[in-house]
This record gives sequence, structure tokens and C-alpha cells, in this order.
Amino acid sequence: MKCISVYTDNFEQFSDIYLKLLEQPVQDDEEIEVDGVTVYGAGSVPEQYVDRMKQKNNVVVMRDKNQGIIILQHAKQFEILLPEEQNMVH
Repeated sequence: MKCISVYTDNFEQFSDIYLKLLEQPVQDDEEIEVDGVTVYGAGSVPEQYVDRMKQKNNVVVMRDKNQGIIILQHAKQFEILLPEEQNMVH
């Protein structure tokens, strides 16, 4: 899965830019700013990463089942996990 890290702990701020992030490609190891929020293309993570994160008490797991997207919220960041074959949603 491709991981995009969004450095904010504000859910409203994340929600405001979520669709922009799906439309705007972020390359691996690329850092951009979207509406004042730092976003980083963290590259690929293995399926086991999601399983490990689900086990932690301080991680919120959200899913967009229609698009196969998983969103993790922990510490002061959100992580958008996209299926590999789907680089970005258009």
C-alpha cells in the first residue's frame, strides 16, 4: 500500500484537505504543503503495517471501503494508505 503522511492532529483540517490529497499526486519521498499542512509521500508499506497499527490503543482506523483506502490517525498525524494499483483517485 502506498502511504501518504499528513502532519496534523486536527481532524477538521485533515477533512478539509483529504479530497485534494487524493487528486494531487505526491511522489515517494516528496514533501509538499497543502493549505498550510505538511504532506509527505512516505512510499510503500506492507500489509502487516496496518495489522500492527490496529493493535495499538492510540491509533484510530478509518476505511473508505468503496476505494479501498485506509486512514490511520495517531500521534500528530494521519496516514492515508492507498492500494498500490491505485496511485491516486481521480
